[in-house]
Amino acid sequence: MGKLSERFDGTRSGGHFSWRSLRTAGARVLGASMTVMTVTACGASAARTDGARDAGRAFLGAVAAADHAAACDLLAPETREQVVEDEKKACALALTDQRLPVDRADHAVEVYGRQAVFRAAGQTLFLSQFADGWKVVAAGCTPQGDKPYRCVVKGD
Repeated sequence: MGKLSERFDGTRSGGHFSWRSLRTAGARVLGASMTVMTVTACGASAARTDGARDAGRAFLGAVAAADHAAACDLLAPETREQVVEDEKKACALALTDQRLPVDRADHAVEVYGRQAVFRAAGQTLFLSQFADGWKVVAAGCTPQGDKPYRCVVKGD
């Protein structure tokens, strides 16, 4: 065995090199890298958060102004299709009958990748990011304790 040979317990057998110290340093670097990656992945960019907030505000503003055609344009495609299918009416007419809360005071927007939660005083909106921007996938949602949210408007 040479001057830098490794014993089975990872300590050096002479010389100035230690496999154990190399492994320890490597573990520290890996741990620090994982922490940075985790923190970076959890935080949403300001642009994405602002985009989700703007879409939520625009949807609630359209509903409050009874501009149901504009509100329909802000729905995700599957949600819009589900509204039309459920009500057997054009989307704008169907939204008129949905009795969505119109309180526009927002409290928080949380973005998780391409999904977002917009919490307003009287309801929660769920949004997804599409190629043409943020769209509402569910609206008029209220928590049901340990059960899923109950939503007035939602896609399948």
